[in-house]
Amino acid sequence: MPIAHPDSIEDLKEILRADTSIVLLAGGTDFMVGLNHGSTRLESDHLIVDLRSVAELSTVELDYRSKMLRLGAGVRWNDLLSGPIEDAAPCLSQSARTVGSHQIRTAGTIGGNVATASPAGDGVCALVALDASVVLTSHRGQRNVAVRDFATGPKTTVIEKDEFIERIDVPIVNGWQGYSKIGTRNAMVISVAGAAVVLSPDSQICRIALGSVGPTIIAADSASSFATTAIDWNTSSVSTDDLDQVVQLVRESASPINDHRSTASYRTHAVGVLVKRLIEQGLRSIKESV
Repeated sequence: MPIAHPDSIEDLKEILRADTSIVLLAGGTDFMVGLNHGSTRLESDHLIVDLRSVAELSTVELDYRSKMLRLGAGVRWNDLLSGPIEDAAPCLSQSARTVGSHQIRTAGTIGGNVATASPAGDGVCALVALDASVVLTSHRGQRNVAVRDFATGPKTTVIEKDEFIERIDVPIVNGWQGYSKIGTRNAMVISVAGAAVVLSPDSQICRIALGSVGPTIIAADSASSFATTAIDWNTSSVSTDDLDQVVQLVRESASPINDHRSTASYRTHAVGVLVKRLIEQGLRSIKESV
């Protein structure tokens, strides 16, 4: 089976320009599991493209002037855990800590998490709440797609055959951010339900994203809009009744399934609890920081 090792973005564009069956591989932490379990198949004519030598895919650019964090698709989970990335996008760092084991975080990449399009993607849930976008590149040029619109269903995306994820642009949001998930154990687990919340007193905006409760990560727009108007941004508070309404709207946004990890009813209940706790924690933190 042929393997290509491009060492630049331009090389990668030309490889993808060819009319062939191509598999892009960076960390391979999801792909290899599927291959070993038989859910992913490789044919003899598939070309595997090893992305590890494309240095541009591993760059991190923090631009406070434009208030944007630009993450190359090949940035590893462990690179997101501390330093300037943690300061600029704490929600994303928190989600990275919940991904797999140390070995998985050393190999796995943020671009791979987005491309896999799992409805349980921890990093994707944080990125949706942060209103991040995916930069798709091909020999034809570039286009930007909101992370919330990138996945069209479980494991399916809008990416074209000749495109690849070059980077992810993450707006830097002043305020408080949080990510939380529930699983069948406390570590190395796929989430049963997950949630990310971003609270910005400066912009007076609340954004809520939900994981593992639908065919894709869900941007809970109705709950976010209601919370944005219900929160008293001057006092960093929200009434009990209004918070309960946010939880109700969150649960109405969910469309989970029953599977071997959980029931739909439990997921619906749990995701509401997660959002409520995150909003309470966030408002408390904002109030204490004043």
